[in-house]
Amino acid sequence: MIIVAIDEIDLNNASAILDNLDHEKCMVKIGSVSFNSIGHQIIYYAAEKGFDIFLDLKLHDIPNTVKKSIEGLSSLPISMLTIHTSGGKDMMMAAMKAVSGTQIKVFGVTALTSLNNDDTNQIFQRNTAGQVDAMLDLAQEAGIDGVVCSPHELELVNKRESLLSITPGIRLQDSNDDQKRVMTPKDAINLGADFLVIGRPITEAENIGEALEEIFQNIS
Repeated sequence: MIIVAIDEIDLNNASAILDNLDHEKCMVKIGSVSFNSIGHQIIYYAAEKGFDIFLDLKLHDIPNTVKKSIEGLSSLPISMLTIHTSGGKDMMMAAMKAVSGTQIKVFGVTALTSLNNDDTNQIFQRNTAGQVDAMLDLAQEAGIDGVVCSPHELELVNKRESLLSITPGIRLQDSNDDQKRVMTPKDAINLGADFLVIGRPITEAENIGEALEEIFQNIS
């Protein structure tokens, strides 16, 4: 499943992108950029257009704060949301309690796709694969629904059948942006990705609808 990332600070720009997408061929991701500037309005606009919504706020705080934050978000028409696995097992379990009785799935971010081995060695004293593997252990123990990981760590996720995967860092070709661990949509699907997050290759295309259609056909 394709998830198109909406990272606009203006409702008109965000709605123009949504107007050119097909809700039968993708979900949409509303992250902190759009949520912090536009708020609930962009969530409801996307829902009215028929989209399933992935709210990507990457919550990371003490367990009670994360639980209350999610309880405050759970009335929104969202299907999935994110927390940071590095918040720990208790925090992840608190997140699952907060969505109990709803249809919302909780995904834990393992290691940001902007980080490479040098970065994770500096921050966590282990390489990216080691960091992701450790976070997968915690995620599985906590019983969350899935994880967010780069396509390069999908093999590690696939060994744990209880976890779904959301894969950012999807590019149609080599790029020089802030994503370091990237892969093409087809290659990521072949490695077992459940959801592909694709932003700029679609939202900055001259024809948004055609760009989505091309990727949709490529992975179908």
